[in-house]
Amino acid sequence: MDLKQYVTIVPDFPKPGIMFKDITTLMDKGEVYKYATDQIVQYAREKKVDIVVGPEARGFIIGCPVAYALGVGFAPVRKEGKLPREVVRVEYGLEYGKDVLTMHKDAIKPGQRVLITDDLLATGGTIEATVKLVEQLGGVVAGIAFLIELTYLEGRKKLEGYDILALMQF
Repeated sequence: MDLKQYVTIVPDFPKPGIMFKDITTLMDKGEVYKYATDQIVQYAREKKVDIVVGPEARGFIIGCPVAYALGVGFAPVRKEGKLPREVVRVEYGLEYGKDVLTMHKDAIKPGQRVLITDDLLATGGTIEATVKLVEQLGGVVAGIAFLIELTYLEGRKKLEGYDILALMQF
């Protein structure tokens, strides 16, 4: 299945010059969303993952159905102040400033094989921070899966040494 035909390109969103890749037109077609999810599930099975992790919010959209299909848990990564219990945190750089991601301190057990999911690999900063959280907790990043990779932003460079699946590349 050619998944690219189900992604809508929205010019000048959220600002002029950006060609936004809208995955909602993939997700609102059940058979297409299922196909994409099944591709990531197959990858995760090959990696023998114990748990799926995803950053808010689109990492939840990708990761939760994968975790469900695998019969494993899902651990959310959230912005600071959003998780109610003790957390580990990572500060990471943005284009203009810094942000913080957190994860519950007990979300990952040492040695667990983790699949990290998100909708899009752009510059790699969010996923690099997510990797650091998983590894702080003793998890092993077995793989990282995306629907889309924007190759021109070279996000893979920040994730060298990790196995990456991208279902589409732009």
